[in-house]
Amino acid sequence: MFQAIVIEASDGAQRVGLQSVAESQLPEGDVSVRVEYSTLNYKDALAITGKGPVVRQFPMVPGIDLAGIVEASSCDEFTPGDRVLLNGWGVGEAHWGGLAEKACLQSRWLIPLPAAFSARQAMAIGTAGYTAMLAVMALERNGVLPSQGDVLVTGANGGVGSYAIALLSRLGYRVIAATGRPQEVDYLRGLGAQEIIDRSELSEPGRPLTKERWAGAIDSVGSHTLANVLAATRYGGTVAACGLAQGMDLPASVAPFILRGVTLAGIDSVMRPRADRLEAWRRLEELLDPVHLDAITRTIGLGEAIATAEELLAGRVRGRVVVKMA
Repeated sequence: MFQAIVIEASDGAQRVGLQSVAESQLPEGDVSVRVEYSTLNYKDALAITGKGPVVRQFPMVPGIDLAGIVEASSCDEFTPGDRVLLNGWGVGEAHWGGLAEKACLQSRWLIPLPAAFSARQAMAIGTAGYTAMLAVMALERNGVLPSQGDVLVTGANGGVGSYAIALLSRLGYRVIAATGRPQEVDYLRGLGAQEIIDRSELSEPGRPLTKERWAGAIDSVGSHTLANVLAATRYGGTVAACGLAQGMDLPASVAPFILRGVTLAGIDSVMRPRADRLEAWRRLEELLDPVHLDAITRTIGLGEAIATAEELLAGRVRGRVVVKMA
């Protein structure tokens, strides 16, 4: 038996709780992992609370991230004792995920735990840091250099935003952070933000084009915020879109694209090819300051995950939440 957060549904209603689960109930996979740490992401919070259509079958163990130790393997790539890491691949949505003491997974979903990070540190980074790194790489590929101007980060106090600021600052970019929490200015400046703006400047309906303000942006908010970010992007700039905290809609016009040559780069972290994952984690090893991991992260027990999910959706969580299994 092992402990897990389990989401169940019947008669159109969802229930969630911490349960003891038999190992025989685990789904099929060629690698069994003893989970050491997981995380609580925005998507996990939607799944746990039922406030978003994340879970595709029931019962479900949420948790799109995990880090742990291989206990059994029928594949050639991993052997018992190997430390491994998982981000995405539909885990926690269609396959039991990381908010449990045990997981049975497909080997192709796993990568070796980077040598520079402990399991806790890898989960402090998690999908949020990995997604932020993919977004930074997209800006780089599209030629957004530090010398070209500022880079905006929306949702700055969240996990993706926090890591995006830290990574961009480390690479020499001047970062503007958009936040709705003015009390967190010191936190954002500590990560490397050099200018702070109120998210209200971007969150309401705006004009198709406005004054050019930034050479690039990383947006985890979507909706009117993303539309306004695009409208203020400089000629030839790139906006990396990786989230939908405000909404899935994009009430924008084609003006930024056809009049300023702006690029909108979509960032998918769930089904990303293995080569991209390995490169992103290599860059994270190279760039992240362990001091920032502590500043960005707090650790909770598995039994606290349900209540913390509500806090996260209410906007009361700063940075990253790591979930310790035992």
